[in-house]
Amino acid sequence: MEHEARVLRLAGGFGRARCLLAAASWLPCVALGLALGSELLLTALPAHHCGSDPARAPSTCLPLSYPESVPRAGSDGARPCSRGWYYAQPAADLLRSPVTQRNLVCEDGWKVPLEQVDHLLGRLLGCALLGLGCDWFGRRAVFVGSLVLATGLGVGEALVASFPALLTLRLLRGGALAGASLALYVARLELCDPPNRLAFSMGAGLFSVVGTLLLPGLALLAQDWQLLQGLSALATGLLLLFWGFPAMFPESPCWLLATGQPARARRILWHFAKASGVDPENSTEEESSLAMELDVLCAGHPQPRHHSVLELRHTHVTWRNALILGFSSLISGGIRASFLHSLVPSEPSFYWPYFLAAGLEAAATVFLLLTADLWGRRSVLLLSTLVLVLASQLLLAGAQYLPSWMVLFLSVLGLLASQTVSALSSLFSAEIFPTVIRGAGLGLVLGAGFLGQAAVPLTTMHGRHGFFLQHVLFASFALLALLCVLLLPESRGRTLPQSLQEADRLCRSPLLRGCPRQDLLPLLPASLPGAGTQLAQEG
Repeated sequence: MEHEARVLRLAGGFGRARCLLAAASWLPCVALGLALGSELLLTALPAHHCGSDPARAPSTCLPLSYPESVPRAGSDGARPCSRGWYYAQPAADLLRSPVTQRNLVCEDGWKVPLEQVDHLLGRLLGCALLGLGCDWFGRRAVFVGSLVLATGLGVGEALVASFPALLTLRLLRGGALAGASLALYVARLELCDPPNRLAFSMGAGLFSVVGTLLLPGLALLAQDWQLLQGLSALATGLLLLFWGFPAMFPESPCWLLATGQPARARRILWHFAKASGVDPENSTEEESSLAMELDVLCAGHPQPRHHSVLELRHTHVTWRNALILGFSSLISGGIRASFLHSLVPSEPSFYWPYFLAAGLEAAATVFLLLTADLWGRRSVLLLSTLVLVLASQLLLAGAQYLPSWMVLFLSVLGLLASQTVSALSSLFSAEIFPTVIRGAGLGLVLGAGFLGQAAVPLTTMHGRHGFFLQHVLFASFALLALLCVLLLPESRGRTLPQSLQEADRLCRSPLLRGCPRQDLLPLLPASLPGAGTQLAQEG
């Protein structure tokens, strides 16, 4: 893939046009973060009590669960409320939400975690399926198509009348929003050169947190969940007015060149070169011009070449790296609720865990911005996983004996570590997957994180009886993930691999700078002869 790298360099490198496009890609993250964060508001449970029931007692209201002297009608000790439910205060500033509109409490309370699982399943399927679409149809096509779907489904969600229809629309819209975020993430990463990939990726993460923090204020203004969903659909629709045009979101030239489509890449690279002050038709004595290099590529690969993520089966190293990063994402997504439960063991208010999670996500992003280029991706991921393991194990072993301030400190530290592992696993996987399957590979890693998060509402559906066992399971798996991180290569400062063969040459490098620069005994041989001991130069 030397020709492709030379073409990108002759087009001005990371010049003015590519820098502005990468920075402009931060703004859609606000609308996407706002739309994806609405799940917590829609499923928030307000304080509630049963209406007056003369057949039960003379009191004006009855609690949700109460002891009975007669055989109980339900396994949780709660009987049906015949006079309707009254809600003492709005949940998350929404006077009307799906919970209050359909009385999803008491015997219907299981529908709330069902809706949460449904939304997470939609995001998982969206990452997996639309990630494949990114590699077959392009980043721009998936991004624009996902925004169109998300806008239409958001309008339908605001007008929905039945709970089954709401579940279906939440599933589809979650997948569309996840696909748009994935396509935007991959396209931004492929625009940047190695020294700027981290800064622009973490900057997008901070803008997504801004959207999450703006959501409660928007809910306070709307006060109705259907109006809130309508405003969210309006926000994604406005993105189409700007980022739906090729000038604001062009197709990734990196993907076009890697899949053998230089004719489509010519116009985009021409614009990049002229915006960076480079003449695409003239050349220096040392190297040829951009036009000449594109002519060579057009003559050599007349037909597009698409690849499937199933081709990972034929690699020796890349499939292992994908498995490790997917496993880390699964653990970080699943164990997060355990730390929140230790932090607020009783029924929490909405704002405390919401703003805490958003604040720690921003803190994790800033931490990665300061350390991931300085120490390397693998070292920071190893440190974050180690902190995650220690915090989870200490809470498991001594939560009943530790002082309250220590439990608070370990819970916050564990939440911060889990957010760091999630963000870094996404960046790491995008950097080690080849361009030809980067969308599908990153989609699988992100989908593993959503699968871990789905374990929490599944436990809630069974009355949280298996919550402790879930914490033990994820804490044990986190220890295994710590050992697996040692097998990863280092991607800091390296150019993005274009083909599966290039990605398979990313072998495990020494953890410390003072160690030899060569891995003499690789745990798994590389796919090419002699590549098992080859190490790409670190940046």
